[in-house]
Amino acid sequence: MHTTPLSPEDPAELGGFELLGRIGHGGMGQVFLGESQGGEPAAVKVIKPTVVDSESRQRFAQEIEILKTVWGPRIAAFLGADAEAEQPWLATEYVDGPDLGKHVATHGPLPSLLVASLGATLAEALASVHTQGLLHRDLKPANILLGPNGPKVIDFGLAVFAESNVSLTAPNQVVGTPVCMAPEQAAGVKPLTGAVDVYALGALLLFAATEHYPYQGATPFVVFHQTTDPNTLPDLNGLPAELTPLLTAMLAQDPKDRPALSEVVSRCRAVIEAQGMKIAQARRKLTAYTASTAPQNVAPEPLPAPTVPPTVTFADLRTIAAVEPAPQLPEPTVEWPTPTTQEPQPQSQAAPPAPSARRRAPAPRTLRHSAQARRTAEQLRKAYAAKTPF
Repeated sequence: MHTTPLSPEDPAELGGFELLGRIGHGGMGQVFLGESQGGEPAAVKVIKPTVVDSESRQRFAQEIEILKTVWGPRIAAFLGADAEAEQPWLATEYVDGPDLGKHVATHGPLPSLLVASLGATLAEALASVHTQGLLHRDLKPANILLGPNGPKVIDFGLAVFAESNVSLTAPNQVVGTPVCMAPEQAAGVKPLTGAVDVYALGALLLFAATEHYPYQGATPFVVFHQTTDPNTLPDLNGLPAELTPLLTAMLAQDPKDRPALSEVVSRCRAVIEAQGMKIAQARRKLTAYTASTAPQNVAPEPLPAPTVPPTVTFADLRTIAAVEPAPQLPEPTVEWPTPTTQEPQPQSQAAPPAPSARRRAPAPRTLRHSAQARRTAEQLRKAYAAKTPF
């Protein structure tokens, strides 16, 4: 993930985390790359001093409490926070990778296989969030980080407890990202259900596959009008045929017509298996594809090659013989085939021993040395036979 240097007004340390650089910023806060005393990297979110007031502290405290509650392998983990500090801060797991929006903008849409893998992964993660009684309410490409171990969901700043009537939002105020917002959320319906996250996931997957959203307009008002109008259908142009039925259902106007997250997982699996791949293989392909800037091959993985013993080259055997010369024993009864074309014999790099040395009486050899001599001779015989044309 790209970072920029700290500015002179940035703090050098917060809550025991040394700040190393800037990751990004939003309307209310700045996100820094931090490091714990033990060397653990972290994303440290800080409220801008210009917007610190009682309401922003209350919202920040709510986000902290939600992050303490939610967990899962696809959720950036909570590391620490202090909403009452002079500069309120929140530290979460650092995910080293771009967000989905930046990746698609740089490298283009994902292949349908990888979109299905992303859908299955995120649907399972959201199901876990819903099981813990929460709605994300702001799922969008910028809130999906493509890390080295797979995608992770971040930013629960707008998350709420399902069926809760307690809200920090004004009665007629709509919060969220318009291009990924469900019709009932855009219309201000309360309380919301898990179907809003299903819709947002559908919009996110549509963007991943086509680089556009279901509804787009010059202003948020235009997008809100299109989203809430039952006569305006979502734009599915460019969507692969194998994904169209699922995303059409996920982007349905009526929340009751959208599939449950468990069904989204099953239907994404079906798309993957129809392309000859298992779900775990597709997950690995997705991670490899998004972790690299180079295009990756997303064809089904071939079956593993059979295990073969390591090959020893003729040069290796000459090295063995030079290091441990064969003992001076009676000539072994090894028949060497006569080649039809004589190859030049390799020149020995070492000077030949003096005749007196060759006539020196050999020292007594143990049984182990004799066995080693037989093995070396056999290796030489096989190597010579393999290299010589007959």
